[in-house]
Amino acid sequence: MSGEVHALPRFYASPLGRVAARLVGARMAALWPDCTGLDMLGLGWAGPYMAAWAGQAGRRVLLTPADLGPAPPGTAAAEEDRLPLPDSSFDRILLVHGLEISETGRALLRECWRVLRDDGRLMVVVPNRLGSWALFDHTPFGQGRPYSRGQLQRLLEQQLFRMRRREAALFVPPFPSGTLLRGAGVWDRAGRRFVRRLAGVTLIEAEKDMLAAIPAGRVPLRRRVVVPVPARFAAAKRETTAAP
Repeated sequence: MSGEVHALPRFYASPLGRVAARLVGARMAALWPDCTGLDMLGLGWAGPYMAAWAGQAGRRVLLTPADLGPAPPGTAAAEEDRLPLPDSSFDRILLVHGLEISETGRALLRECWRVLRDDGRLMVVVPNRLGSWALFDHTPFGQGRPYSRGQLQRLLEQQLFRMRRREAALFVPPFPSGTLLRGAGVWDRAGRRFVRRLAGVTLIEAEKDMLAAIPAGRVPLRRRVVVPVPARFAAAKRETTAAP
């Protein structure tokens, strides 16, 4: 991953970061209201959002790529294209501040596919190309590559995921002042009702598509087999060819 992400710990300790975690976390909880008994992996910088499932039973693991800087307490460092996890080990994966700044995004998604169980689901959070948060670089959502909804869906489908649901969050502009953020809830409700395409971030829930990994029908194999001709047959053929 690129190391250009803007001071993640400082951002989430600021009023703007706390508002972002609250508003985006609310949409995450709407998509996954109950993860009791499920094993969940938070990938990228997912720590501020895992509180949406606090108190629910189940294994919770946080992995942060080393390029994002020192991992926060309770988080392990990992290579994004070689996750130190066995196949089919998680029911849910939350990917935040990961795909948009990844230099190997397709490999990252394939790793997510690998470690998900057969009925597992992935939630990806990325900056929206049409939103105001992608236009300002004083937040982590202004770093890396923003996505439109169609771009993100096609990328997931190419990596053997099937989209289930889509959400939007962060309609409030990224005001640096805490005073201007007091009406963030009003901004969010109005934006969700009238201008969903202008959200700051897009959330997509995708399902591991096992059928996409299986070839449709039998693939014909054509190959040329060369068999040595016995010497007596080769001699007989030469004699037949030489005869008038």
